[in-house]
Amino acid sequence: MGALAAIAYGVLAVVGGIMGYLQVQSKASLISGLVSGALLLLGGILWSRGIGAGIPLSLVVTAALVVVFIGRFRKTGKFMPAGLMIGLGAVALILMGVSLVAV
Repeated sequence: MGALAAIAYGVLAVVGGIMGYLQVQSKASLISGLVSGALLLLGGILWSRGIGAGIPLSLVVTAALVVVFIGRFRKTGKFMPAGLMIGLGAVALILMGVSLVAV
């Protein structure tokens, strides 16, 4: 379940980065979305294959994204995309934590 949460959040980060670029020509959104999404996809794949490095990679990148988006939400007050990424990141972290406890 944790690996799947990391992969899903990674896909969301990639899609969000692309959308940010297409809507407002934000190269920063594109680069950060692609990099963080790729790291989450890698972490989720490693985790699903039983390679231990995937767990901390997934947790750290997800937590970092949540922190970044909390800052953006405080700055803009807009739910999209910051609030959505905070909420889904929190859900992903919970699912990752539950899957670690279940092991």
